[in-house]
Amino acid sequence: MNSGDLLNEVKAKAQVWLEGNYDKETKAAVKNLLENDEKELIESFYRDLEFGTGGLRGIMGAGTNRMNIYTVGMATQGLSNYVLKNFKDLNQIKVAVAHDSRNNSRLFAETTAKIFAANGFKVYMFDALRPTPELSFAIRYYGCQTGVVITASHNPKEYNGYKAYWDDGGQIIAPHDKNIINEVLNIRSVDEVKWDGDESAIEILGHEFDEIYTDKIKGLSLSPELIKKYKDMKIVYTPIHGTGVKLAPMSLAKLGFTNIIHVPEQDVVDGNFPTVHSPNPEETAALSMAIAKAEAEDAELVMATDPDADRVGIAVRNTEGKFVILNGNQTAALLINYLLTKWSENGKLKGKEYIVKTIVTTELLADIAAKYKVPHYDVLTGFKFIADIIKQKEGELTFIGGGEESYGYLAGEFVRDKDAIISCSLIAETAAWAKSQGKKLYEMLLDIYVEFGFYKEDLISVVKKGKEGAEAIQQMMKEFRNNPPYSINGSTVTKIADYQYGELKDVVNNTSSAITLPKSNVLQFFTGDGSKISVRPSGTEPKIKFYFSVKTKLAGKADFAKVNAELDERIENIKKSLGIG
Repeated sequence: MNSGDLLNEVKAKAQVWLEGNYDKETKAAVKNLLENDEKELIESFYRDLEFGTGGLRGIMGAGTNRMNIYTVGMATQGLSNYVLKNFKDLNQIKVAVAHDSRNNSRLFAETTAKIFAANGFKVYMFDALRPTPELSFAIRYYGCQTGVVITASHNPKEYNGYKAYWDDGGQIIAPHDKNIINEVLNIRSVDEVKWDGDESAIEILGHEFDEIYTDKIKGLSLSPELIKKYKDMKIVYTPIHGTGVKLAPMSLAKLGFTNIIHVPEQDVVDGNFPTVHSPNPEETAALSMAIAKAEAEDAELVMATDPDADRVGIAVRNTEGKFVILNGNQTAALLINYLLTKWSENGKLKGKEYIVKTIVTTELLADIAAKYKVPHYDVLTGFKFIADIIKQKEGELTFIGGGEESYGYLAGEFVRDKDAIISCSLIAETAAWAKSQGKKLYEMLLDIYVEFGFYKEDLISVVKKGKEGAEAIQQMMKEFRNNPPYSINGSTVTKIADYQYGELKDVVNNTSSAITLPKSNVLQFFTGDGSKISVRPSGTEPKIKFYFSVKTKLAGKADFAKVNAELDERIENIKKSLGIG
């Protein structure tokens, strides 16, 4: 399609919005685009905002390719139609709805709840913003058939999203994901949406439910005696203007921690995230205010959750007493090591327990699990796949914990998504455990490296925005798939895993075997020196991600700086070898 045809097509779609059953404000915004901003008009209407395998996520505004009450409404009607088909024998279908702190999140949540009610569903909706994992818990607690949380996680402030869950409390997976997409695609007009539900069908959840949720988290504690001993350990916590603002401190206090230090400026609930460039705990700048507070207060631990409080980033003092930010793999290693050690010491390991990690998460977790003879399962990137393993093994095996490199972790089985409220509580408990041994968390991490090997990981995200960006990302994946590197940083590529085609190719022996995981647009390259490079487009953001993992021995803590520098250099050389350095 040439540019003239595309422009004519989007103008025709925009005209439908001007003439249809849309509110005055929306029509005014569309009219302004038609008259004054051709480029933004194309971006807003060149496609329908895709209801992907996790739901919707996009920039807010008027148009078919934007997050607004109409795209949210059509998605909800499609989801409702699918739920009605799947649970037609139930006398009462139940759903749960939650939202984060983003601009328009409450509006989108109320819109969703009313449409669910109009379809005859019993709706449980929180009275205000709540963490995404609490929505997962509510679905399970109330026996709901589906649920929705309005959130764009850690995306920039102009974004919002719509994430759908199934009756196990996990995010939608196959076959429901594709089937729901088809139902949503079948909604061709806003006139097909049942907008006005009976509000008496909507039950509001408040503080009482928070108590139930945090009581369950308290039940995960493995060292209450250590918390009691080190209850006044100074912990700085920030929700970065998001949903963890009440629940994280509440859960920490319920476990017994009494010295939680806030960052007042970031306790302010604000979808503009005024104190940070990006509310992403993966980014160093997002923790800068909390670290400054920790320095001023002489605190030992910093924790920061993203806007929907399903992910957490932490900073700890190194051997010189300076704060350093740990990456997601390092925090996962500390947490899994603590859980498995305490489960073993407390006599809870019976031979029927397991952990789960994603394919791009550090192999260190597998090594730690092997020490305790606890099986581990690898799944595709995305916590919905971890939740699916828990569902498959429920009643047969016990899930201890799991995580992914992108700062998402979970323990226990009562939530089926990554949970920063649980994670904050158990990370603080891990810090108390380290303290009981006269160590900082950082020193404990070094001990893990000495015992299991020094794993070093890095991640590069190449951002490609808009229509042209999406096409560029697909072209990059095509190039890597059709013309793979056979040597990276001077080391021979020995294996190539292509999850799109379900094939693991042994390059050395020229043989292939099947990958049993679901199909996904992911490539992995394994080299003779033990490096692992993974490439995948983000499923939620306009970027392509490159994951790097290298490993070597660490003879002792004194060698850390030297070996760390060597591994950094190896990773940088790998990036240059691939042309992305």
